[in-house]
Amino acid sequence: MNSIHSPQSRTVDKTYIRDTFKTLQDEICKKLEESDGTGRFQEELWHREAGGGGRTRIIENGSVIEKGGVNFSEVYGVLSDQMADVLQIQRGGTFFATGVSIVMHPISPMVPIIHMNVRYFEVSNGEKWFGGGIDLTPIYIDVPQAKGFHQKLKGICDRHHASYYPTFKKWADDYFYIKHRHETRGVGGIFFDRLGVDDTFTIEERFDFVKEVGEAFAPIYTSLIQSNRHLPYEEAEKQWQRIRRGRYVEFNLIYDRGTKFGLDSGGRIESIFMSLPPEVSWMYNFQPQPGSKEAETQKLLRKEIDWLNG
Repeated sequence: MNSIHSPQSRTVDKTYIRDTFKTLQDEICKKLEESDGTGRFQEELWHREAGGGGRTRIIENGSVIEKGGVNFSEVYGVLSDQMADVLQIQRGGTFFATGVSIVMHPISPMVPIIHMNVRYFEVSNGEKWFGGGIDLTPIYIDVPQAKGFHQKLKGICDRHHASYYPTFKKWADDYFYIKHRHETRGVGGIFFDRLGVDDTFTIEERFDFVKEVGEAFAPIYTSLIQSNRHLPYEEAEKQWQRIRRGRYVEFNLIYDRGTKFGLDSGGRIESIFMSLPPEVSWMYNFQPQPGSKEAETQKLLRKEIDWLNG
């Protein structure tokens, strides 16, 4: 991917951040189309009546990707009391939010689901912060690949602050946890929110980190696609994939903050629900056979695994 890093003389404000996120969306879509081979993104522009809009880009029925979305949004307007309460900030005033959100659901159960989000939020009272993260949801957990994924994320974090990886890795473990199932959504990754400006970090330093997370998405995922796309599978693996997709749906509809924010802010419902897979199963009281590869994956769906040194 061409770097979207910018000169040090830049002014990092909401306009600059918005434009950078739009470029990020363009470049990620290009790399995913190249990796898939046949799939092409279809774009739909949408407008929010209360202010703002976005570019929804969906890819379906490609050679690798069954359904995926790379969405950009920019919404603004009056800060509702409901939104203020959800964000735990003072009521009143106006808000601005922009970001890129990605979810990929591949055809093959051997290629993992991936999610990435980078976002910026500011309020008229002067509060402003970044959030986001990237996490991996393999249908079958490949431990060396999980380790490689975390190594890449740690490298990104370490270039910006030594505290980032351990803090954001734990945050992801806690956030991407399906409480009612007592299991994690996948192998985690990093998750962060409310990264604001303080005595330690400038807005430029925070943005440089968030931007590098966004830039890392395409090389990380296209490498995983190429490593796994030709692995064989049968109907039993597809059934397990549909069950694991069901867990993904449960998390997104019950716990995901982005889904809740989109609904509370009057976002476009098709863009909000683009994260949901096309085919899902819920089998009553399904239990993997002891010793099976499904059971081995199930054992690894837990918090606080040290993927780097385990």
